[in-house]
Amino acid sequence: MFEQNLDKIKYPEIEEKILKFWDENKIFERSISTREKSKSFIFYEGPPTANGKPGIHHVMSRTLKDLVCRYKTLKGFRVERKAGWDTHGLPVEIEVEKKLGIKHKSEVIDYGIEKYNHACRESVFTYLDLWEKMTTRMGYWIDLDSAYITLDNNYIESVWWALKTLFDKGLIYKDYKIVPQDPKSETVLSSHELALGYRETKDPSVYVFFKLIGKDEYFLVWTTTPWTLISNVALAVGGNIDYVKIDSNGNKIILAKDRLSIINNEYTILEEYKGSDLVGIEYEQLFNYLKVDKKAFFVTIGDFVSTEDGSGIVHIAPAFGADDYELLKKYNLPMLQPVTRAGLFTDDITRENHGLSELRRLPKG
Repeated sequence: MFEQNLDKIKYPEIEEKILKFWDENKIFERSISTREKSKSFIFYEGPPTANGKPGIHHVMSRTLKDLVCRYKTLKGFRVERKAGWDTHGLPVEIEVEKKLGIKHKSEVIDYGIEKYNHACRESVFTYLDLWEKMTTRMGYWIDLDSAYITLDNNYIESVWWALKTLFDKGLIYKDYKIVPQDPKSETVLSSHELALGYRETKDPSVYVFFKLIGKDEYFLVWTTTPWTLISNVALAVGGNIDYVKIDSNGNKIILAKDRLSIINNEYTILEEYKGSDLVGIEYEQLFNYLKVDKKAFFVTIGDFVSTEDGSGIVHIAPAFGADDYELLKKYNLPMLQPVTRAGLFTDDITRENHGLSELRRLPKG
């Protein structure tokens, strides 16, 4: 009998009645005004971008936010909840550039910065009505009437004030950080923005021989980013990993012992080492497009080196990897960055100067 009655309950109608009661009696507003300011819990919503339609994932994340705020309200706190709208960043630019048919950042200059900014301003609130309807319908308590908007000058100036305050306290400094880069928009990407375009793909990997200085011997190195080899400044080994020097087809090659399975030809083990024994050994610069102004092209220790794949020896290009950059700071390595914001090689990298002056000295076979 009880289950049959449940089947007859019209939950959407009940929800609508509750929402109407909340609205007519200003329940959200009273949950704030009836509590003392001295016991406050302030909530600023991480602002969504209103030029994209809301989805079920927004309902899920907002439900979690609402649970926390309602819990604090029930505990007697004055919970002011300020809404916000994110009107900057890549999502806005992507939508506008789709509509304008812009394929590359350089076309924005031709189109006109002022016209482009105007188009972005018009785009940012395309789906504002859908966001407000979803907010109300799901029973999400948030102050939409006084929402902060990131394109508003008052908001922008408040950010500059906060940054200056931090700077005056010596809490801001200038440094490098390895971040994802979008060649189309010529800007860095947040982890969230990077995830928006995530897809599985096959990338080329290569094994490369690095010749030891003054010896007819080679480090065997594996990399999944061949385009960064031009920027190589060091190699990294694991300090406690076992390495071997082998003779294969007359070539003397050094690699991790646990990675001997990658050698297709017959070989003989000549010597064995710990990775720590190899530190400081110098090798010849693979490509000579770029000049260096610091000591480079020697073996370092990296705690990220493993023998799960590759050769157990890692190619280091500090401009293109977080681990690589940490080694730059540890060993005072140079940084070679021959790639533009558009993902193209700089003018230093030319077909005429192929940079492989040592090609004739690569191993045979």
